[in-house]
Amino acid sequence: MTTLLLILHVTVCFALIAIVLVQGGKGADVGAAFGAGSSQTVFGARGGQSFLGKLTAGAAIVFMLTSLCLAYFYATPSMESIMPRQTKQTSPTPTADAPQAEGQPAAPEAPEDGVQPEDTAR
Repeated sequence: MTTLLLILHVTVCFALIAIVLVQGGKGADVGAAFGAGSSQTVFGARGGQSFLGKLTAGAAIVFMLTSLCLAYFYATPSMESIMPRQTKQTSPTPTADAPQAEGQPAAPEAPEDGVQPEDTAR
């Protein structure tokens, strides 16, 4: 299904490029906008939409729909976030054996029996 949609999407993409390049510019009918020649006033100064204009609109709609469908089919539902769950630690923590850098206080040493002294200074 997605392969067929992808082939249709690429084909419509190239067709849309070709259709837009074949069309004439808007500047070709500037004389009709100022009343020169026979302009169709029912549809405005530019007249009705040409066949290439309708073909361009149709190809653009198909291109957008295939883009949305491909985005839906290729989305990964298992991925909740782009951020990793855990980040790696960038700098190692200092240990008692490692030398301390200048200006940094030394890490407090834990007592050997595992009991922390109570804070008596109140």
